[in-house]
Amino acid sequence: MAEGLRERKKRQARQHISDLATGLFLKHGFGTVTVAEIAELADVSVNTVYNYFPAKEDLFLDRMKGVTQRVARYIRARDKGESAAEAVLREVRAAVVAVSPEFGLMDGYADFMRVIEEAPTLKARLWYLQQEVLQAVVQTLREETGAAEDDPLPLLVGGQIAWIEHTLVGYIGQEMVKRRKAVDVARDALVVLDEIEDLLGDQVVNYARRGAA
Repeated sequence: MAEGLRERKKRQARQHISDLATGLFLKHGFGTVTVAEIAELADVSVNTVYNYFPAKEDLFLDRMKGVTQRVARYIRARDKGESAAEAVLREVRAAVVAVSPEFGLMDGYADFMRVIEEAPTLKARLWYLQQEVLQAVVQTLREETGAAEDDPLPLLVGGQIAWIEHTLVGYIGQEMVKRRKAVDVARDALVVLDEIEDLLGDQVVNYARRGAA
């Protein structure tokens, strides 16, 4: 269904507010900037800001919402004959080869991480988002395999599959805060990804393999 004019205007207004807020946070820090200041800069009311963003943290981590479903999407879109872990490894490797900003491979990422490091509430929100990633992966594995609710394998395997992305993103963030070039970090990240793959057991690698039929 095509996006209507009203929906498009709402999306653009939300993005405008988020972009302005991010600029203020990067310049002044998360703790010192108020929602009122953001509203004034965006020329909207404080209530309007809260209508789009229930919490101040949402203004800075707005683009993280889609990230919580990323690994689950990789699993659901796996090719015939491909397992869940193999699909995630393939997609993550392709993103790193492409030096994708979605994985933190971009100029200015060090400044983004600095804001998070200085704000305990943002750190807490990131932890919560990581739990959402795991929940989405486990639920997807249950649906894709038909596993019963009391079957522990989706949780055990899902934890390791989610760990693939979490560990690699953590490594990239660690290197990008050193203000290294994204292309250099991407090259080293591919080596780390190979090492991650070597650590996965056969049961994890072969779990939820999609039939060829």
